[in-house]
Amino acid sequence: MITAPAPTIVIDTNVLLDLFVFHDPRWADLLAAIEAKEIDAITRADCRAEYLAVLHYQHLPLDDDSRLAAAARFDALLRLVDVDSKAIRLPVCTDRDDQKFMELARDAGASILISKDKALLKLGRKTAQAGLFRIMLPEVWVATWRQAKAEGALK
Repeated sequence: MITAPAPTIVIDTNVLLDLFVFHDPRWADLLAAIEAKEIDAITRADCRAEYLAVLHYQHLPLDDDSRLAAAARFDALLRLVDVDSKAIRLPVCTDRDDQKFMELARDAGASILISKDKALLKLGRKTAQAGLFRIMLPEVWVATWRQAKAEGALK
């Protein structure tokens, strides 16, 4: 039996914090899909650097051990890619720090960018209409994933 490759997704820093720092149970299906390799969650060096920098923000409830654990989970579950930039024009995100996530999704051929960021979410219609990728809230991704599983669309 030939198995279809796992869909490639990009997850922004805030959702990754929910997964690896806050252990938000609402995104348990997302974490389980990543752990089971049912989806291919990717990152690139500058996205990883942002995540690691954010782990040092004083307002986060992290000591050195939990910071190391959150970084280790990230490295264990996200695939670091180095992809060439494509000449496909993207809409410009008003939050320049978030542009890199759209670039990664475009350049790696990801189907979905999961984010809670309003500036990114506003651009979701444009990227979808351009045939690039969808930008969706994690709760929308979870609902879509559950429905696909219930319908047998996912193995």
